[in-house]
Amino acid sequence: MIAKLRGSVDSYGDDYAIIDVNGVGYLVYASAKTLAKLIKGSEVSLLIETVVREDSITLFGFADAWEKEWFNTLTKVQGVGAKVCLAILSVLTPIQLAQAISAQDKTSFTRASGVGPKLAARIVTELKDKIVTIPTADVVKDLDANMNYQADVNSVADVIVAQESDPNKIEDAISALVNLGYQRLEAYKVVNRVMLNNHDADMATLIKLALKEFASKDKVND
Repeated sequence: MIAKLRGSVDSYGDDYAIIDVNGVGYLVYASAKTLAKLIKGSEVSLLIETVVREDSITLFGFADAWEKEWFNTLTKVQGVGAKVCLAILSVLTPIQLAQAISAQDKTSFTRASGVGPKLAARIVTELKDKIVTIPTADVVKDLDANMNYQADVNSVADVIVAQESDPNKIEDAISALVNLGYQRLEAYKVVNRVMLNNHDADMATLIKLALKEFASKDKVND
């Protein structure tokens, strides 16, 4: 089984790359986010998931271990094949995946080709209690390519802390904001952030503070 490839980028297309390893070209399928990091002719190291079937051996490549872990997790959901999984990983980063599943945000998944409302609902339901993490050391090498990585990791950690304090109050506040027209994922992030700094706030206060934060963000964007 091939677990890793190091070589030069011979060529690449919409969903694949050919990696030249000592004169042998390996066809590797990958997400758009991984392919975006490749430069033709440059050296690259990709983690590989080898999928063996009766009539084929297919290689799937990943720029980092976290993306590979999500690939393995998503493909365990009924209806999520390898190609659909790559489509999901092309529109959502591992951190965004964690947030979308925690928020039970089906809409984020329907952005991926091949994922309809029913499949999106199945994904967030089946993976609701699943936390996909890897040792920090395995992703340090990717920090230069994603300068917001540590901030995003801290954000995810903050959300977990906030959820533990009063999950029912958080869910009620999120639902109220969604009814007011806000996107669920954005409401989820804002409510968790507000809850983290206002542990004793009742739901009405929580909603008021969240609306205030949304208003501040709108002013900045204007």
